[in-house]
Amino acid sequence: MTASYLRWIAANAAKPLVHAYRRTGADLPFGDPVPSHGTEMEGWFWRLTDAASGRVVVALCSVNRHRDGDWATVAVALHPGGVVRSAAVDGAHAESSTFSVRAGTAPDCLLAASPDRLQIDLDGVHLDLRFTDPFNWPKAFGGGGVFASVPFLNQYWHPYRLGGKATGTVKFGEGNWSFSDARLYAERNWGAGFPERWWWGQAHDFPAADVSVAFSGGLLQLGPIRRDVTGIVVRLGDRLIRVTPPAPVRSDVGDGRWRIRGRTLRYQIELDGDGTRADPHVLPVPLPAQRRNIDTDFEHLAGRLHCRVREYGRVVFDGTCELAGLEVGSRPA
Repeated sequence: MTASYLRWIAANAAKPLVHAYRRTGADLPFGDPVPSHGTEMEGWFWRLTDAASGRVVVALCSVNRHRDGDWATVAVALHPGGVVRSAAVDGAHAESSTFSVRAGTAPDCLLAASPDRLQIDLDGVHLDLRFTDPFNWPKAFGGGGVFASVPFLNQYWHPYRLGGKATGTVKFGEGNWSFSDARLYAERNWGAGFPERWWWGQAHDFPAADVSVAFSGGLLQLGPIRRDVTGIVVRLGDRLIRVTPPAPVRSDVGDGRWRIRGRTLRYQIELDGDGTRADPHVLPVPLPAQRRNIDTDFEHLAGRLHCRVREYGRVVFDGTCELAGLEVGSRPA
């Protein structure tokens, strides 16, 4: 046998073990967290902004397992205008070997997603976007750090697209928005479903800076362990900084404000979010076993986020985004 054939045999023999490991929710180092793991809930989220017009588009889809057949949560939210469309739809499928998601059937609801395109038709909103210039995740572990390799956590998080461009159209009612190289962010969450409570934020429209910031926190559960945890990811140009437990990250969220502090031996990150200028959009949260959504996710599509990053005590970035996403949510225990 040739060496290449032996390598092919070894790689294919390992595939069932890798798939079994991923079904626990965990990923191997340098694995791809974006395709479906096959957990109870598999979620994808896209956020694009156009600073010149002040427009923001948020889209989400989760494929939820159920004994009667997989179903999907699909939603689109727009700013300005306060538009939200959401639905629980039958007929959902997500590939485990590559990123490909489909949900619903026309004409009621249809979603198709891949690495470079997103199409949604939902209750009078028609979205067709193409994505280019991705920033590829460079680290061995995903957004959760070493916890990304721990099986059977209730929730996993990975901001897989901390930069990129979106071009296309969003049509709704009398509106017809066109985007050309709008700024793009995309992330994943998966596991047993949403935690009992969570908080989140994202921003990339900092003046004269190629910076993307995201944080995600919530109640982490593993058997009898229940602990609030938060992770921070900051991209400064081509440099990616991730601060996640066991590094100390503190969160204080309430009354329309988010205060996040994280540090390592090298970096200190301070995030201060303000969502008090406008009411949030209300987005759906799936309850996979009950085959329904609940409206308990509150997201400000155009909040304010101030970010300061220090490296060995020296400020390497200090900026404020006026078009940030800021979120808080909960579900029944």
